[in-house]
Amino acid sequence: MANTDTPTFQQINRGFNAVFKPNRLSIGIVVPIETYLRSPVPTMNRHLERARLVEDLGFAALWIRDVPFNVPAFGDAGQLYDPFVYLGLLTAHTERIALATGSIILPLRHPAHTAKAAASVDVLSGGRLIMGVASGDRPDEYPALNVPFADRGALFRESFDYIRQMGEDKPSFDNAYGKPRGAIMDMLPKPSGGRLPMLITGSSRQSQGWIAEHSDGWITYPRNTAMQGQIIQDWRAQVHAAGQPDKPVMQPLHIDLTDDPNARPQPIHLGMRLGINVLRAYLKSIEAIGMNHVGINLRFNQPDPEDTLKRLADEILPEFS
Repeated sequence: MANTDTPTFQQINRGFNAVFKPNRLSIGIVVPIETYLRSPVPTMNRHLERARLVEDLGFAALWIRDVPFNVPAFGDAGQLYDPFVYLGLLTAHTERIALATGSIILPLRHPAHTAKAAASVDVLSGGRLIMGVASGDRPDEYPALNVPFADRGALFRESFDYIRQMGEDKPSFDNAYGKPRGAIMDMLPKPSGGRLPMLITGSSRQSQGWIAEHSDGWITYPRNTAMQGQIIQDWRAQVHAAGQPDKPVMQPLHIDLTDDPNARPQPIHLGMRLGINVLRAYLKSIEAIGMNHVGINLRFNQPDPEDTLKRLADEILPEFS
């Protein structure tokens, strides 16, 4: 069952506070908002128009990915554009919707640049940034940046700590990425809520206890509902054991909506081909086990993207707003 002990999650910024609520599931959309079945590279046609439509229809968040290189073996180039550049564009073309990353690959970026870019997006958007972070799972990218793939777990922790400390006033510390000296320098802007909301994806080469203690939430993957319920229960037990307040958990979900609203689910990569009534029942079932947000991905969705977004808004969002 969903946790009922805490009336609200810790309040961090406008986007995090709106998206994550205990015992409730909200729905976001993953960019690119299009079908691209036969190529790893999307067209990005009408991408701003569709982003604005997602906001106008009442979805909770737009999710942007960090794919620095097009690796054919990986099979997905994401939204093509650098995530922080693209978030800056979305900041100027939206007003209310949360802007989220799923996820920034911390070992492949210097954390000073990541901290500055993320805080800039957060402030310019009026506190709408949610930053998912990860250690990365594409080994081909690491040699291109002369970063040892085997070191990504340790580098992730160092980067995470660096970004956290950059939100403080005149931070002074020493880690693998550098030695900022607060007595003579500072980084601006500071995040709108005093720190960036940072959600950790998967294990990111860390223990579950470390994630429970240091993150603001957890991004996991779709699973059988019974198994997912046990995993969420274990996550919340780890958070409690770390002496932390309750923290949210979310997952992505690829869908392919059929014309038949009652079509039974058939597995696709990280999701299902199914009817909209079955999708609604599935989302209610994961809300009941404590899932707080789902980022819907339309890459494998065969109907028109605008029609699908409107169907979801009309027939799904009223149950999860």
